Amino acid sequence: MILIGGNPPSMDSLYAQFPARSVERLVIDAMWDSEETYAYSSLEEFLFELRFRKETVNAARELNRSRLSFATFHNSKANPKYWDRTPNGGFRMKSGVKPSQAITDIFVNGRLYATECATAMPIVYYKAALNVFRAEKFDKTFDNLYLMNWQLFDRLMMAIGTPYKVKDILIGDRAYFRNPDVSPQTPELQGENVIVLPDGLYYGHGMGISDASRIIAVLNANRKRNATRSAYLMDSASRPDYKRLFRAYST
Repeated sequence: MILIGGNPPSMDSLYAQFPARSVERLVIDAMWDSEETYAYSSLEEFLFELRFRKETVNAARELNRSRLSFATFHNSKANPKYWDRTPNGGFRMKSGVKPSQAITDIFVNGRLYATECATAMPIVYYKAALNVFRAEKFDKTFDNLYLMNWQLFDRLMMAIGTPYKVKDILIGDRAYFRNPDVSPQTPELQGENVIVLPDGLYYGHGMGISDASRIIAVLNANRKRNATRSAYLMDSASRPDYKRLFRAYST
């Protein structure tokens, strides 16, 4: 169910704004058919979330093409023109650098970067934010970028680090495939953070774009001896706080 200003919207009016099979239409359908209530104070707030989800998909596909390498935090690397690599393997934006340029460089010069899947997720969401906010407003809104783990996000992106059980895993959400019997020789494959894409596909850094069966097969191939539990997609997800982002965008 979708509520805008406390009332169900005109579905014909919403559909008329987007092509068939577009990300926006797929998200609208999933929300409308859900037992969950997705409530928005205004049409603009709702359209903002749809656009942000679309740009998240675009950013995930861009990052998949960027030649960004997979590496453990111990072996991570970043372009020193824009980022300082911290001792724990994170990336801190250099002083005097524009945030929009620092994020864009990851997508343009991906061969100069390497990191784990957990860091790839905020990179995707920051690029989606850049696509939505545009450079000047993005630079003012996200002026102190640090890419590492879920606990160190700025307040506007903090929500993507907190998964919770959801009735619907929607396009643009961050989901997680867990490998409960992971081999001690491959601890980095204890799971895979993914961005949910259309058509039953997922983007996971290191695995690329694939369906659930392939991700599970890769994780299952990296289990301890005599493992009995298969990897699986968890019934939880995280997503940006779109309402908070919309307020920042609107000011």
